[in-house]
Amino acid sequence: MIRAASLPITVDLYSFSKLLSRHGLAHRINEESGQQVIWVGSEQEAEFLRKALQQWQEQSEQTTPENTGHASSSLLSVFNYRKLLNGLIASVYLSPVTLFLFAVCILVAVVSRLGASSNAVGFLFYPPLSLQGLIPLLSSIDSVKSLVQTLSPMFLHFGELHLVFNMLWLWYFGKQLEAIHSSWTVAGLIVVMAFVSNTAQFMMSETRNFGGMSGVIYGLMAYAWVVHTLMPKSYLSLNKNLLTFFVIALIAMEVVASSMIATAAHVGGLLSGLILGGAAVAFAKLVLKASAVGTKPAGLTAR
Repeated sequence: MIRAASLPITVDLYSFSKLLSRHGLAHRINEESGQQVIWVGSEQEAEFLRKALQQWQEQSEQTTPENTGHASSSLLSVFNYRKLLNGLIASVYLSPVTLFLFAVCILVAVVSRLGASSNAVGFLFYPPLSLQGLIPLLSSIDSVKSLVQTLSPMFLHFGELHLVFNMLWLWYFGKQLEAIHSSWTVAGLIVVMAFVSNTAQFMMSETRNFGGMSGVIYGLMAYAWVVHTLMPKSYLSLNKNLLTFFVIALIAMEVVASSMIATAAHVGGLLSGLILGGAAVAFAKLVLKASAVGTKPAGLTAR
């Protein structure tokens, strides 16, 4: 902790402390030799606190209640903006794959008007490959473009709810997995899940007119659930009933709106996630002789 300021015991810091808390500045006040000492977590926070304290003291000399704390509140708002910016920079550094997918999905949603203008992003649809079986389908992938198009339907979304649901879960699972795996590992998992889920949907529906991150989301959920269940020291924060929730949701969607749901993609992603999660646990236990899958996130205490 950093000693930010020291004031006489006669100064009432209650309102100033409330102001700090309201703006998210963690601090501690204790008494030392007849002085009130304010502690914060960093030199940057200490600098902002001193400026805010000076303005608060100057403002407190005025008796108009509505003006009290206004200047220091504005200063702390600047601190909050900087804190938010630092958080965004940290997110880019810690979760680049998740943020990249998030950004591309949002961009595609804007360009396609959430699927209303799908012709504008027609190049993202699954390629016209062979439907004679899996081996002929794989053999008909004859270019990098065709290979990429087996993955790109995950960027397409049709409607606000479809997009919001997938983005929330992408952030939830992606951020956690990038905390324990390298970004390359997470990217590899997503590539496999996207290919399996999209290919399953193409072969089952025999149409290219589908899209969404749902297959990948189901894959990430299944992978994280297996790892968390079989090796709970892998530093993932999940509810063990999550798999049940997702399976029930899939069944409900199939019953209520089967014609609008890419069921094969969901099931393909789910199965691929279960298999990849099982493989990751087996590799960690049998080959690495480790007690956890992945690495411990920075700043996390051992459980």
